[in-house]
Amino acid sequence: MKKQLIAACLLGTLLSPTLHAQPTPNADWQIVAQNINPANYFGITVANGMIGLVSSPEPMKVKDVVLNGAFDTYGRGRVSNILKVFNFANMNLDVDGMRLGPRDISNYRQTLDMQKAALVTSFDYKDKVSVRQTMMALRHLPFSQLTMVEITARKDCEIIPMSVIESPENLKEVKNFYTEIDRPHVTVRLLTSVAKSPSGRHTVAASTSFLFNEPHGQEPDVIHEDWDYNMHLAKFKKRLKAGETYRFSVVGSVTSTAHTVDAHNEAERLTIFAALERTERLLTRHNAEWEKLWQSDIVIEGDPDAQRAVRSGLYHLYSFAREGQAYSLSPMGLSGLGYNGHVFWDTELWMYPAILMLKPEMAKSLLEYRYERMAMARQNAFSHGYAGVMFPWESDADGQEATPVWALTGPFQHHITGCVGWSFWKYYQMTKDKEWLRTRGYPMLKEVADFWVSRVEKGTDGQLHINNVIGSNEWQENIDDNAFTNAMAKTSLGYATQAAQALGLAPNPQWASVAAQIPILKFPDGTTKENRTYDGVTIKQADVNLLAYPLTVVSDPAQIRKDLDYYAPRYSPDGPAMGWSVLSTLYTRLGDSEKGYEWFVRSYKPNEVPPFGVMAETAGGTNPYFATGAGGMLQAVMNGFGGLELTDAGVTQLKTKLPKKWKSLTIKGVGVDKKTIVVK
Repeated sequence: MKKQLIAACLLGTLLSPTLHAQPTPNADWQIVAQNINPANYFGITVANGMIGLVSSPEPMKVKDVVLNGAFDTYGRGRVSNILKVFNFANMNLDVDGMRLGPRDISNYRQTLDMQKAALVTSFDYKDKVSVRQTMMALRHLPFSQLTMVEITARKDCEIIPMSVIESPENLKEVKNFYTEIDRPHVTVRLLTSVAKSPSGRHTVAASTSFLFNEPHGQEPDVIHEDWDYNMHLAKFKKRLKAGETYRFSVVGSVTSTAHTVDAHNEAERLTIFAALERTERLLTRHNAEWEKLWQSDIVIEGDPDAQRAVRSGLYHLYSFAREGQAYSLSPMGLSGLGYNGHVFWDTELWMYPAILMLKPEMAKSLLEYRYERMAMARQNAFSHGYAGVMFPWESDADGQEATPVWALTGPFQHHITGCVGWSFWKYYQMTKDKEWLRTRGYPMLKEVADFWVSRVEKGTDGQLHINNVIGSNEWQENIDDNAFTNAMAKTSLGYATQAAQALGLAPNPQWASVAAQIPILKFPDGTTKENRTYDGVTIKQADVNLLAYPLTVVSDPAQIRKDLDYYAPRYSPDGPAMGWSVLSTLYTRLGDSEKGYEWFVRSYKPNEVPPFGVMAETAGGTNPYFATGAGGMLQAVMNGFGGLELTDAGVTQLKTKLPKKWKSLTIKGVGVDKKTIVVK
């Protein structure tokens, strides 16, 4: 019993830089990785919407650092890629003159505390020291991170901790600096690296500083070492007695000329600011920001595994986005360089709805990304012979088409433009913000509608067709009258008309006329047909079923079930996670919550990879974290089991029932009124 109490006290201090014990974190908020196999390890990310730090199986290391909004042309496909920037969160530790490494440690354990967005790593080094390291991307300081280190001597020893900045291979012309800014009451020691992006388009800079707990003048002496292979470090030496615990922190910042004119000086200024705020103040502000985020939460009673997965999905979406900026979401968020960091329909149709339901102010930032890139979308439409705006299938920092040339999705996957328009009206349905509708929503919807008017072609049957596209089932290319594309065009044309009327403007009469003449094709038995030439082959992901949810073009329950019965068996087992979540939502809404639950579990469980259970894009995949899949899974919970629906009347609730395994579902902080929805 005594040992258990000691262990609980140690766990309680994981997130505290002081000696004062904190309450033991709730297990519902923790993702624990034990028995870590470096050969089968997929890291978990701590992020703040601007920087993402991806964990490593190596002690005191970070695998990747991703900086939102910074792109350059290099690597895959002759197109822009999000930059892999300086790894400024790495550390080394020497004990009695020996560098610790994976082979010399035991009891290695990593725990993500989702409530505080902090990754805690602990281990023992031989019989000499026990180490606990806590790392976070500071929520209130978008370009900065904090690492807190606690080293307990198990016998008398000498430790040499090191703060390390390493440059990835893609950066060039690396320059390293070390500066000490000495004042009567404080000394700030800056370790800084500056480099050019691969083409020279951007300057990238990172800077770090130690934070010591000793009074000024009694801190350890810091030594700078500059190595030949794009790495330098700052280190200090400390002798510890057996049983003694030494604590210190490292703050760091990274930025680029994509964010500021003078990246070098700005990185150092941000680090100085964080350093002089000190650890306690940084931690207090960070925790307060996450406490506000978690006022919007999902609680599942009776299914611990679903609770963990759902909260992990929320944690990642909250981590990858933030309010008050104009950056959007890549399918992998800030968890790595997947899909080059580009923005697809994944944002508007899959991730955005869950964020909009719980964090409208954060969703607004995702829309601002599209609004600020309308000029490029207008040019794209002009280049293809159309009016209005034509959004790229893969969008980069500039909003240009960034799909590699060999992928036909770039020129032909036009439903993305409808998805953008759809998401803008959904924001107005949620907020009823007339000023936003006037300045943002309607200007967007008007040009989306104008695009579809110019895009349709009149057929000999008198109807207006959308020919030569790729639908959401990307395995069928250059097809005509794709169900989802046509349905999204009809829907966004209707929303443009509604937006004009809401502002007291006269809508273009062509919008309603064109929408009425776009066909939704059917097989002879009445099943909705995916496209004009579709013959029943296996499909990559949801297409026709999207017409019932999230669209409402198909609303008759009998038709929804007919389409489900036909297409569900045709989904490829190798398809992406979000396809299964749509099936879950629809079956649940039809009253079959058990079948809905089966598809819900399939939408995440087969895609989890060790040791944190982060979600890959497909079952057996190796490219986590798939934030698109998380968005779909969360919709299955909120809009399926929770029955939430966003309409012109705001957030309403359909009558649904929970799976037998769940005792209750509580959705907190819904919409602008922050309502709590309980389903039992």
